[in-house]
Amino acid sequence: MAKKTSNPKSMTVFKFASIFLGSLITIWSSAAVLSGLAQVNWQVSELLRQYLIAVGLMQEFHTLSDFYTHIKGVEYIIAVLFLSAFPAFYAYLNKPAKEVAAK
Repeated sequence: MAKKTSNPKSMTVFKFASIFLGSLITIWSSAAVLSGLAQVNWQVSELLRQYLIAVGLMQEFHTLSDFYTHIKGVEYIIAVLFLSAFPAFYAYLNKPAKEVAAK
């Protein structure tokens, strides 16, 4: 029967490598956030707004018609989700009650 042994030196190297890599990523991400905040005059909400626009989760609307069209689209999505989820919820609420066994 072969005995499984772990090499403590390789585990130590792996541990220190992961700590070093984690520290580098932390320093890099902190520098990126601080640099972004400095560019927007230390306004966190403006930095978040620019981020959401950059990744496409938020849009800038130039006309009232664009805004209204977007809102109507979101409303239709909510209505479809409700109409598809309500029958399942109704069926869940109206399950027949299990009979209680008398002791």
